[in-house]
Amino acid sequence: MADALLDSISGDYALADGALIPDPARGLANAVYLRLMTPLGSYWADATLGSRLHELQREKDVARVAVLAKAYCEQALQPLLDDGRALAIDVGTERLHDGRLGLAVRVTDAGGRDHLFNHHARVL
Repeated sequence: MADALLDSISGDYALADGALIPDPARGLANAVYLRLMTPLGSYWADATLGSRLHELQREKDVARVAVLAKAYCEQALQPLLDDGRALAIDVGTERLHDGRLGLAVRVTDAGGRDHLFNHHARVL
């Protein structure tokens, strides 16, 4: 059975008609979600898992913060490239001006298939 998909908005398992939705990217969606949403160093089993995105929660919604968010995402997702689960990762940011910064993450998996994941980072 495939991993159950984590909803990037709620953080809960995604459901359809009460049933768990499998991760269409065969675990990559969950890997991206966990690496972006877990504060770096806070996971007891792996201090290198996570990102620094949580540090932006008190930053203003300015262009400099979008550049930092892109860099933090790329750093957090680098292990997916290092272990061969991904061939390429491209991160785009969008200033939403509503207290969130949009993150569009395109991951090319080891089989050459592209997957797009949308996440948000809190900003002021």
